[in-house]
Amino acid sequence: MSNPGESNTTLIENRAQLVEVLARGCKPQEEWRIGTEHEKFGFRMPERARGELKPFAPPAYEPEGIGALLAALEGPEWQAIRDDGHLIGLKGAGPHKGRSISLEPAGQFELSGAPVRTLQETEQEMIAHFQQITGPARELGLGFAPLGFQPLWAREAMPWMPKSRYAIMRRYMPTVGRRGLDMMTRTCTVQVNLDFSSEADMARKMRVSLALQPLITALMANSPFAEGKPTGRLSNRAYIWLDTDNQRSGQPTFFFEEGFGFERYVDWALDVPMYFVNRDGRNVDAAGCSFRKWLDGVEQEPLAGLRPTVGDFEDHLTTLFPDVRLKQFLEMRGADAGRPDMMVAQSAFWVGLLYDPDVLAEAERVVKEQPWLTYQSLAELVVEQAMDAPFPGGLRALAKRILELAEQGLQKRGYGEEYYLAPLYEIADGAKTQAERWLERYHGVWQGDVRHIFREADISL
Repeated sequence: MSNPGESNTTLIENRAQLVEVLARGCKPQEEWRIGTEHEKFGFRMPERARGELKPFAPPAYEPEGIGALLAALEGPEWQAIRDDGHLIGLKGAGPHKGRSISLEPAGQFELSGAPVRTLQETEQEMIAHFQQITGPARELGLGFAPLGFQPLWAREAMPWMPKSRYAIMRRYMPTVGRRGLDMMTRTCTVQVNLDFSSEADMARKMRVSLALQPLITALMANSPFAEGKPTGRLSNRAYIWLDTDNQRSGQPTFFFEEGFGFERYVDWALDVPMYFVNRDGRNVDAAGCSFRKWLDGVEQEPLAGLRPTVGDFEDHLTTLFPDVRLKQFLEMRGADAGRPDMMVAQSAFWVGLLYDPDVLAEAERVVKEQPWLTYQSLAELVVEQAMDAPFPGGLRALAKRILELAEQGLQKRGYGEEYYLAPLYEIADGAKTQAERWLERYHGVWQGDVRHIFREADISL
């Protein structure tokens, strides 16, 4: 979503303007970049917990919580983003230009990385961010753990950040799915944002990456617990997404079809119910309204007297949640947050697979060996079984074929990035996922006490 004061206020006069919003993302290959976004759960360090500040509890906005951490980081290089007077994010300047720090609904702390050329830069950016927040976090008695799902605390125990769009979503989500509030408060992901050169290139990348999201979900599975116990699922985050808001999430079938392009995505977006529009720095609750009807001049009470702008449509695009989201780049959204090396590995997987045209074409041929329905069904199967989910010929065999293609793509880039795939190769070759490793710890040395996961997953240790 655009920051206050940055929205495009051009009035929408025709549908072509909306198509142009997406088409502006087309870039020549030499300008393609990598943007990685990752979230993590904050928790109270036991030695600093006192009174109502319970050990390992998610920190509230205040006191001594997420708001104080943002304030400690604010400065010339990290400029404040406010919502109704509350500090709710930071925009990078100077050496941090292109980056931002933002909050998910329950205070999950997110770095949106700058567009960079190489995976080495992605790794360096991630390490620098962890180092940057460690000192101020420790001063506040906080740690941070990148996990796919909150392993200990119930939804009712999760705090809410003072971000106005979240208040709107909090009211609306239970009307369209059973797990939307869990998605908002108890999940963390890592995603990579990648470029395209043309509408045809975008459509090919969309088809391949959407089909393979269940594979990356399986490889990155890192959320086997909820409320202190194993759930029987290896990616509880992915399970939550199966019933969040199916009008705006998942794997829409028409994405796979020949003829898919900017116009069809715009048409889909226009029919996905709205959440809000921003006017004068304030979010107007328009949840459930139709953007298409708004464009057509149909009266909808929350939008009375307002005319739709290009910025409104751009904000609306950020409220769509398919497994691969199209804006002026493609967002890969199918992975649990995890260890730093795993999060960089996910970026390497997609860069290698999608950024060389020949490798992409071969990946498409591999994907097309199975009908699209197979991949849509796989999205439900990997939730519980990860790499052991049934797939024709075996999911590990598919993983090896795809990783070999990704490695070829990275080799052809010539930056020496292939070694970032190593953690994924290990799992494809038979090693346990991170979720399975945690379960071994839980049933072994942790003796059934899931609280140990916070210290072992802490990014500052």
